[in-house]
Formats: sequence, C-alpha cells, structure tokens
Amino acid sequence: MVETRSTDDVRFLNNATKPFQVISLPGVPFDIGEMYAGLIPIDSKNTSRALYFVYQPTIGPPVDEATIYSLEGFFQENGRFLWQKGQFAPELNPYSWVNLTNMLWVEHLVGTGFSIREVTATSEEEVAQDFINFFQNFETIFDIKKFKIYVTGESYTGRYVPYISAAMIDKHDRTYFDLAGALTYDPCIGAFDYSQEEAVTVPFVVESQAIFRLNDSFIAQLSSLDQSCGFAEYRNKFLTFPPVGKQPDDFFNHKNEEACDVFNMAFGAALALNPCFNLYHISETCPLTPDVLGFGSSFRYTTPRLPVYFDRVDVKNAMHAPDVDWSVCSLYPVFIRATGPDDNYQSDTSLDPIQHVLPPNLDIVIITNGTLLAIQNMTWNGELGFQEQPIMPIIITEPDLMYESLFNESVLGGVDDPQGTIGHMQPENQPRLSYRHIQWVLGRVDTL
Repeated sequence: MVETRSTDDVRFLNNATKPFQVISLPGVPFDIGEMYAGLIPIDSKNTSRALYFVYQPTIGPPVDEATIYSLEGFFQENGRFLWQKGQFAPELNPYSWVNLTNMLWVEHLVGTGFSIREVTATSEEEVAQDFINFFQNFETIFDIKKFKIYVTGESYTGRYVPYISAAMIDKHDRTYFDLAGALTYDPCIGAFDYSQEEAVTVPFVVESQAIFRLNDSFIAQLSSLDQSCGFAEYRNKFLTFPPVGKQPDDFFNHKNEEACDVFNMAFGAALALNPCFNLYHISETCPLTPDVLGFGSSFRYTTPRLPVYFDRVDVKNAMHAPDVDWSVCSLYPVFIRATGPDDNYQSDTSLDPIQHVLPPNLDIVIITNGTLLAIQNMTWNGELGFQEQPIMPIIITEPDLMYESLFNESVLGGVDDPQGTIGHMQPENQPRLSYRHIQWVLGRVDTL
C-alpha cells in the first residue's frame, strides 16, 4: 500500500475537504491519487440522512465538470483502478473515466450501501430532491461552481437519473446545476416488468438457445404462453419504426398473472440446468467467480477468505465510511410503504420516467428489445419514438490496452474484437466501448 504523495498537484484539498481526503486503500498497491470520500448530509441540519460519495478529480487536464455514477462503478467499472470478479488483486484501469472527467460516485438512494437512513421518500421526485440538496452541499464543501454536470448510471438508475436531471433543469441555476448531459446503461425505464422483461423474454430465449439449452417441449410451452398472454401481439403492434401510437399503461401483476410469468419460468429453467446462471451475463457457468463486492451473479454470495471489500473495517476506516453492513443493493426498502403504479416498484408512487420526464447482448434483466419498446413510447422533440430502427454500428479503432499485449505474447494478434459481448454492467463488460460513450457524452468526440 503506497501512502505518500506530493500535495502540489491536488486541486480540491482545502480545510473543508481535508476530513474527506483518502490517502490510501487497503489492498491497493499503488498511489490512488487525489481522492475524497465520506458522508454528506442531505440537510446540513439533520445528519441522520446523508449520502455516501467517492470523488476523484481527473488525472487528465483539469476540467470544470463533474460526472456522477454509482459506487459499484468506482471499484469494478469506470474507476481509476478495478478489482473485478475473478481478479486476484486490483489493477489500473486504462479506460477509466477519470482519464477524462472529475468522477463523483454516489450511493443513492438513502438506505443504500453506506448512505445512512432514515428513509422518508415515497416518490422519485422526493428522491431527486434529496440528491439535489446533497449535491449542492457537496459543491459548497468542494468550492465547485459553474461546472458542467453529467448524470450517469446503469440499471435502476434508469428510474432516478431522469428525475434528478429534470430537477436540475427545473432549478434554472447554472451556478450549481448546469446539466450538460445524461447517460444510462440498461436502464429500468417504462413499464419495466411488462415491456422490458415479460413481453420480450420468449424471443430472447429462443434466439439465445445455444446458451440456454432448454428442451423443445419447454420452448414450445413458452412460445404458447407468449401468444396466449398477449406478448407476441404487443410486440408486433408496438415494436415498430415509426411507432403506431402510445402504448397502454400495462404493468405486470405478479400475483394475478403468475401463469403468464414467462420471465421467471425461463429463469428457473436456466438455473436448473446451470446453477450458476447469471441474469446479468447469461453465458457464465459454474463455478461462481470470486467477487470482492459479493454480487457477481444472479444472487449475493461471498467466497471463503475473501470478505466483501467495502464491509472490511480497515476499508471503512480508510474511506471515512460508517460502520454498517454494506451491500451493493439495498437490503431494505428505500421508499416508505405506498401504492405505486408498477407492481415491482409498488413503494414508489412516481410514474415511470417515460411518462413524466424523459425524452444483441447477454443480459436478460433488461432486454434490448424491451428498451426499444420503452423508447418507442417516448416523445422526442414532439415526435413519438424513433422514426427508424437504430442500425448504425459503433466502430472502435482505439488499441486494446487491456488484452492486446497478452494476445500478442501468445501469438494471437488480431483475435480481440473491441465490440465483444455486452451484459448488464456495460462499463465492466466492455470498457473500451463505454469509454467511447462517455467521450461522446462529454463532447470529446463528435460521433459515436
């Protein structure tokens, strides 16, 4: 562990930020650079509700901008170093977003990870306001003004990134909330359970049979339900370019529609054949790969003699984190009980982002065609959905900084495909591709 460094090249260190400074991290064998972490209250007068953050300024030329992501990204996706599942130790990340921008990783919502509760939110509007208040307190402490702000994330952030972005716009305050862009990977948008899972599960399973290897009779059963439960008709009508019209507000009711739950039927069948089946990257097989964050598959698990990194006492001390049990996803409700429009998020009373604020892979949690269905229900500059199906490929010509040397040493030069396979955690599964995405969002390149 390297603990010494010059203070001449730090940008944000002052008397107010000194208590948040992180000097070193256990198990990380190199200088971590300028880094800060800790809890900042949502309301400075009430320290019982706070959001936990890690902040690392860019190691490239200084920029007046901040890019927001979730804490998992700091350690396994787009941080300066990575300790991904299966790795013996952390390594420097050549595709770190810190190369380009000041990164702020936040555990959001209240009740998630190190972000201490009391949970009071009943809606995404309230969640967004919590973040806005936290963020302005963060900017005050770090003396940040007139920065371009980029709100990014993956998975469930599809629920709150749009609301946070809208809340920033509604502030009409470019001193603290100059929103310049947003990006979400595999976002939970639209009628998530219905349009992003159930309505598109069967064709996904059929197209991926080389991986699933389900028997013919079960595939026939799923295909029959796909027809009788109305999913095929729904796709045929609404997954079109341009769209034919607004989609109905269909939410899947797991209690009343259990017989049509083709998603969980397929999941159960996949687990029966492959007990290590990973919803987020369906090609993975046993054994379960060791993961220092304890969530490397469809379920939480730990490996003997490999504790969850953020649950280690020495790590919590180094990162100014509270002494609480840490988990990637909240183990408890983050909304107080209420009746919401979506059965799967019934404690959240907000409309899905599409209705209120928003303008082939290996992930069955958020299926590509489900995302396209959701997009076709959005209004873009007065028009509903995409008028043409997106077909333009992203061509990555940058050298492979992670595996090219290994291929060359093994006399396998040219084997690596920069597009590769993409699962749910896209910056982790395909870092070179996500690096291009964030370059484009930040305006560093003109086209994808």
